[in-house]
Amino acid sequence: MLGATDIRRLAAELDVRPTKTLGQNFVIDGNTIRRIVAAAGVGPGETVLEVGPGLGSLTLGLLDAADRVVAIEIDPKLAGRLAQTVREFRPERADSLDVVLADALKVTELPHAPAALVANLPYNVAVPVVLHLFEHFPSLEHGLVMVQEEVADRLCAGPGSKTYGIPSVKAAWYADMRKAGVIGMNVFWPAPKIHSGLVSFRRQEPPRTTATREQVFAVVDAAFAQRRKTLRAALAGWAGGAARAEAALVAAGVDPQARGERLDVAQFARIAEAGEAARA
Repeated sequence: MLGATDIRRLAAELDVRPTKTLGQNFVIDGNTIRRIVAAAGVGPGETVLEVGPGLGSLTLGLLDAADRVVAIEIDPKLAGRLAQTVREFRPERADSLDVVLADALKVTELPHAPAALVANLPYNVAVPVVLHLFEHFPSLEHGLVMVQEEVADRLCAGPGSKTYGIPSVKAAWYADMRKAGVIGMNVFWPAPKIHSGLVSFRRQEPPRTTATREQVFAVVDAAFAQRRKTLRAALAGWAGGAARAEAALVAAGVDPQARGERLDVAQFARIAEAGEAARA
């Protein structure tokens, strides 16, 4: 693995100064890399998708465990150096790496279909990236992402939790999300001011419904836009009036006086389905 000395040497060579804008915090501890790879459960025959490989420390760990790694990197300097780093540290695995220079939020095609996602994600775009990849790459069956601990709690929260919200519901549409641990600050360079959380996931089928994902997510967005309001009030704009919202909620078997934070993804799907049926 790349240690602190290797990371700083590569950064100096490339004249790379980690920026908050790109959320660049490089892992400098080999044991943390091994922990992430082990927790991800990557198999020897799998293609793994990594987002934001940076200087390549996690990439090397993934190449030790997987058949192939597809790495999406937005920084041209880092993307251009990654293959060389692999040739230096894992020459026998150099042909098993694909580097894609792109914004992960815009990628819809990859050179190989990934079965797993393992990534140290930039804090500021972690949730949009995860949801985008779930949507566009149904081949993703499992994986593990490292994100800000607060974001990890939101992704894994269940109904009734204080941290339950839009990320929780939308992630649950695609996968079973579980918190897999906490990572301290000192394993990064530069060290962030907050802890990171590991989130493991396994793909699951969305709720059985005639509503589309877009229709269900529209209900979720409306329900949490004013989370202190009852669903009858919060969904009035979505339904075309409070009375129509109440009718859709009753048809879905949901208490109109409930709040969105109490509902699971299947209940949101039933509301969307009832609303669309009323419009037909």
